[in-house]
Amino acid sequence: SINSDNIFPIIKKWLYSDHDIFYRELISNGCDAITKLKKLEMMGEYTSPENAKNDIRVIIDPEKKTLKFIDTGLGMTAEEVEEYINQIAFSGATDFIEKYKD
Repeated sequence: SINSDNIFPIIKKWLYSDHDIFYRELISNGCDAITKLKKLEMMGEYTSPENAKNDIRVIIDPEKKTLKFIDTGLGMTAEEVEEYINQIAFSGATDFIEKYKD
């Protein structure tokens, strides 16, 4: 288990040698989350709020030196964040991918 504040620098350092690839991956994940939510709606398992907007926002805060990637997709429960993000366990990642695959 690691502190979630440290996970993205670790992922970026070991999996992505180029910053652009890391940012594209985060945006791609947001697109996937929105697509999965739309599929659930088409199957009748989810109803979006009226006037719901599907979007991905990138918020830059120069003072805090932060980037936030925010999407309106499927999302994760607190338990899923703990299990699949905070605990780096490849078997857990496989479980998550199987659960939410197309």
